[in-house]
Amino acid sequence: MAAQQTQGIQTLLEAEKEAAKVVQQARQHRVQRLKDARAEANREVEEYKRQKEQEYKAFESKHAGSTQYSQSRVDKETDAKIAAIESAYQGRKEAVVQLLLDRVVLVKPELHRNLKTAES
Repeated sequence: MAAQQTQGIQTLLEAEKEAAKVVQQARQHRVQRLKDARAEANREVEEYKRQKEQEYKAFESKHAGSTQYSQSRVDKETDAKIAAIESAYQGRKEAVVQLLLDRVVLVKPELHRNLKTAES
């Protein structure tokens, strides 16, 4: 009977060792799957990044010419507006200077409007 108990205990110990091996293998397999999934995700991210960068470069090269055209058009419009402002300045300069001089030199002394109201 003692031999049967010892044999049963041995069988249980072997089964426990076998179960521990299975659990360890399952853990290793899970860790390996996580590593593989991480590596695959990194590859997908890099591929997506490359694809979007290519799309951006294509878009940039496609629209680069229109940017230069727009810039030259804006520069021409700006030059035309500056020329118009300059000509308006030259045309009105004398009149404005004369108006300022008249206001400064020709002073008409009169009572302040508040003083007039107080006397009335």
